[in-house]
Amino acid sequence: MSMDLRERFKQVRADSKRFCEPLEVEDYCLQAMANTSPPKWHLAHTSWFFETFVLKTFARDYQPFHPAFEVLFNSYYNGIGAQHPRPERGLLSRPVLSEVLAYRQHVDQQVEQMLDANDHPQYARIAELVELGTHHEQQHQELFFTDIKYSLARNPLYPAYSGEPAPGGGASRPLTWLEHPGGTVDVGHRGEGFCFDNELPAHPVLLQAFALADRLVTCGEYLAFIDDAGYQRPELWLSDGWQQVCEQDWRAPLYWLGEGRDWQEYTLYGLLPLDLERPVAHVNAYEADAYARWAEARLPSEFEWEAVASGHELQGQFADSGDWRPAVATAKEDTQLHGGLWEWTSSAYSPYPGYQAAEGAVGEYNGKFMANQLVLRGGSCVSSRSQLRNSYRNFFYPPDRWQFSGIRLAQWR
Repeated sequence: MSMDLRERFKQVRADSKRFCEPLEVEDYCLQAMANTSPPKWHLAHTSWFFETFVLKTFARDYQPFHPAFEVLFNSYYNGIGAQHPRPERGLLSRPVLSEVLAYRQHVDQQVEQMLDANDHPQYARIAELVELGTHHEQQHQELFFTDIKYSLARNPLYPAYSGEPAPGGGASRPLTWLEHPGGTVDVGHRGEGFCFDNELPAHPVLLQAFALADRLVTCGEYLAFIDDAGYQRPELWLSDGWQQVCEQDWRAPLYWLGEGRDWQEYTLYGLLPLDLERPVAHVNAYEADAYARWAEARLPSEFEWEAVASGHELQGQFADSGDWRPAVATAKEDTQLHGGLWEWTSSAYSPYPGYQAAEGAVGEYNGKFMANQLVLRGGSCVSSRSQLRNSYRNFFYPPDRWQFSGIRLAQWR
């Protein structure tokens, strides 16, 4: 087990640096809004996680790399102590990038030594925390993509993160429905392997008969909603959503620019003509819900999504592919249930019956956020395949648009 975990640790840590390779040094401190974090901060915080929960707790005679880093790179762990203000992470021009990379190397060497020795009396707990840390880092790799895209998009030059995009995938196939008879189904993580505490415990839920769309909503379909005055019709919107529409002057998804048939979309490859066949991305829960009402459908619950997804292989478009735009669904078997885009559900992010957060400060990871957020399922084109499961529960606030989130429709039967 130790060798497998050691190799996973090394691979995940290397991936974080690899994803940063297209950046210029000026990009590493970009933070265009409080909800995003600079690339340099992601690199440091993921190292802070291993230093704080593994090395400081279990390593013999461990000397911290820099005593101030405990505050600078603490995200929200109040059980650990104070944190540098989140909106000011982009002001941290120091430590410089080379020092952050040296911090990563220091942490890597220490953790690998602990995994190699495997003679620590609490080695099993160390291994659990290292595995948790690798999944935590993959979440930050995903945030790296979402955050750098938002920050680069604020630049009027619309610079590209990466070079040439992958070619288009042709025409999207017609939408059909995946029927489900309802009944009692089991949800939550079952069996062996890693999961987060918010996926536990597995439990039965009762579902009415329903159907899920067999692919995501496309840009062309969403454009029809816009052309039908979708953003000007209050009857389509939840009250909070309509207030946001009016206050923020929403007229289209986050990265769409233009109007009529001349829309363009900002992507990680720069500004490109809007591809009507690709799934519509960067819509928030209010936009997804309004579109579903307009389409005479609704958003699925997270349990409906899991009930259908459990019958499909976990395969799709992930960050490992190197194609960071959601791809067109052309083949019948490509349901887009996994990868591509996170899918909004109508389910509040709340604890499962019998839920217990992990003990100690690490228990702040999920449980304390179980209020005022909605669950998303499935993963995206900037998620790593190895971090996902059918029981995986992502969560964001309904107004959030900068994530790689899309729309899957549902209907009662």
